[in-house]
Amino acid sequence: MSSVSPDKRRKMESALSQLKKHTVVVADTGDFNAIDEYKPQDATTNPSLILAAAKMPAYQQLLDQAIKYGIAKGGTEEEQVANTMDKLFVSFGLEILKKVPGRVSTEVDARLSFDKDEMVAKALKLIALYEEAGIDKERVLIKLSSTWEGIQAGKELEEKHGVHCNMTLLFSFAQAVACAEAKVTLISPFVGRIFDWYKENTDRKSFEPHEDPGVLSVTKIYNYYKKFGYSTVVMGASFRNTGEVKALAGCDLLTISPGLLAELSQDHSVVTQTLSVEKAKDCDLEKIHLDEKAFRWQHNEDRMAVEKLSDGIRKFAADAIKLETMIKEKMLNVKNGQ
Repeated sequence: MSSVSPDKRRKMESALSQLKKHTVVVADTGDFNAIDEYKPQDATTNPSLILAAAKMPAYQQLLDQAIKYGIAKGGTEEEQVANTMDKLFVSFGLEILKKVPGRVSTEVDARLSFDKDEMVAKALKLIALYEEAGIDKERVLIKLSSTWEGIQAGKELEEKHGVHCNMTLLFSFAQAVACAEAKVTLISPFVGRIFDWYKENTDRKSFEPHEDPGVLSVTKIYNYYKKFGYSTVVMGASFRNTGEVKALAGCDLLTISPGLLAELSQDHSVVTQTLSVEKAKDCDLEKIHLDEKAFRWQHNEDRMAVEKLSDGIRKFAADAIKLETMIKEKMLNVKNGQ
């Protein structure tokens, strides 16, 4: 028998392994070679992460294969590029699924953020590509922007098609309430980007983890969901430091970049569970209902959320355009036999 006391054993354990006792740890990256050692359950991608990975020499083969697929599908140049993008996003997802036992999140083009029907159509196309490759839709989460239209697309995909959705770019309590009422599978509130906004727009330049505005936002959402028994789960995202991550121990899931996963694996401080269903049941929150008008008003009242949602959509759209430009250049080279 080991003579090491439980306290001492906990001190020897990394913050990452302690965190995994309370929370499902997810890797936030397109660089699937970077996740092996951290053994995450799931992984998430977005257009910016795929763009970064697609520039790496290690992943040129995936890009080349996607371009061949896009050209073979035929149609206009625009259609060939769109088919290549879809194939590339799914190809990264397929490689990630070889590394994680759970699910991968694949994002719908942010330029569709205000078109419910187009978001649904794109999501179903991505799911069809996964299924063609032998992956069941249970292993895929479709990421959608948390606009009103995105939330309604999520509702339709879940109800009518059994497609699980991950609502992203979530900054306001109104967005969280609407997602819960739409019965989507999962939401990704952005801790770090909320922190960024407060740093840029207030006199406060630093926050202790327990008073970090992003941490407080996710804590309130988690407590609201658990208090009122919503099925939607909370996955904190977009972290700036390990303090924010540790302050949300107990959250359903946390998606963390490889850089911060590395820091947590080297960190031997004690991680204590801060979020729990029991604590949530005791918190002082009232249940609210939001129709479209009430949603738009309440979300609009939160300046930070309005600015960060629109900024996030613009950034993801800009990176999608950069990826398209890269694909067009490579496509031209292939067609010219270079």
